[in-house]
Amino acid sequence: MRSIANRTILITGASRGIGRAIALRCAQDGANIAILAKTDQPNPKLPGTIHTVAEEIQEAGGKALPLKVDVRFEDQVHEAVSQTVEAFGGIDILINNASAIFAVPTMETPMKRFDLMHQCNARATFCCSQACLPHLKKSDHAHILNMSPPLNMNPKWFQHHLAYTMSKYGMSMCTLGMAAEFAEDGISVNSLWPKTTIATSAIEVFFPSAVPHSRKDSIVSDAAHLILTKENPQSGQFYIDEDLLREEGVNEFEKYAVSPGVKLQQDFFIDDGDF
Repeated sequence: MRSIANRTILITGASRGIGRAIALRCAQDGANIAILAKTDQPNPKLPGTIHTVAEEIQEAGGKALPLKVDVRFEDQVHEAVSQTVEAFGGIDILINNASAIFAVPTMETPMKRFDLMHQCNARATFCCSQACLPHLKKSDHAHILNMSPPLNMNPKWFQHHLAYTMSKYGMSMCTLGMAAEFAEDGISVNSLWPKTTIATSAIEVFFPSAVPHSRKDSIVSDAAHLILTKENPQSGQFYIDEDLLREEGVNEFEKYAVSPGVKLQQDFFIDDGDF
């Protein structure tokens, strides 16, 4: 296993949830972490800001650069990349985690919600990757990790929330295309997705009944750390957190459960036969 000590990681949507969890896991190795998110002031409805996460990263042993960024805007993304390079000397890893969800049928999806999901999911993944690629090409440990699902063409994943599925699959298509496009540059591009629902703020808001049947975000951060520290990293892979951890010898998963012993809820894009 290679260490990511002193490696520079840029994570979008890192003020809470899975982005925060991955940041804190990488901080334990002594990584440099640029935290990109919109929340720089406390929100009474949502936990965490870029500044609270920066403090946690430093306490965990890493270095932090909190940056207020709305990934829908190209100029803000490029400015954040420039500030990260100026602060840490380069970029080794990009984690496209920022995402928007509005999982409803077609006729219940306002176009402003359609646009928001596509801007925050597919477009932001493309934009952030494009901005980081010149710096990733200079790294000997270059990774792009997209928090997006395997490309599952089962119609049931389209019929109930088409717009959301299109936006998340756009992220996954970035994985597929960029893994091939930048293979000769030594850049590993992969996706990671949870097998079960994860108890994030999004789940609490949109699917509150699923929270007791979910896992903690630490299972995703442990899986992400494994991907980023593989001795011989692969590219173009669509990893599922539990499956990857099992392949690496992890057999105890109760520690990740919000409510140990309770039946777990499978996540979107995971077929019944896969669970």
